Amino acid sequence: MAPVRTFLAIGAALSTSLLLGGCGFTPLYAAPGVNSKLASITVTAPQNRTGFLLRQHLDDAFAKDHNAPAAYTMRLAMSEARYPRGVRTDNVASRYEYVLTADYTLATVPSGEIVKKGRVRAEVTYDSPDQPYGAIAEEQDAADRVAQEAARRIQLEVAAWLATGEPHSKTAPKVLPPPANNATPTGLPTGD
Repeated sequence: MAPVRTFLAIGAALSTSLLLGGCGFTPLYAAPGVNSKLASITVTAPQNRTGFLLRQHLDDAFAKDHNAPAAYTMRLAMSEARYPRGVRTDNVASRYEYVLTADYTLATVPSGEIVKKGRVRAEVTYDSPDQPYGAIAEEQDAADRVAQEAARRIQLEVAAWLATGEPHSKTAPKVLPPPANNATPTGLPTGD
């Protein structure tokens, strides 16, 4: 019975891939140049434990090629917060929520022109046992998990941007038309 199930599973996978191939579906990382451009991003993160973890996870997610010259540099700014959840009757938290917000800018090398900006937010929860070493271990594990999730979100945003076509020409910033009827930009009369 097991060989029949295996045969059916393989048949279903093949038919699904044929159907998706016929509709023009292209996987994100199959778009031309996405993998090589991701591998050419050098990441600069804040000098703290979570910054180190986030940079390490991004290098892994981008499949950083340390032997190739960088085409882009990514600068990260982070903010971290821990919120007590699951407060016991003695007013001691037994569970925490760890929130990491990471802002990133992607610039070309060597010109330094910023070509993409973004912000991701990742949250994880962790238990806080009564034993001090257990609490430290849980907090460190949460920092690693939240950095990994933030790296995954940054990777997806940048890969989608690269796959859909990075901008090749500079566009002029939008200029708002002057206010009508002698009004200030907020819509209030100037009083003249």
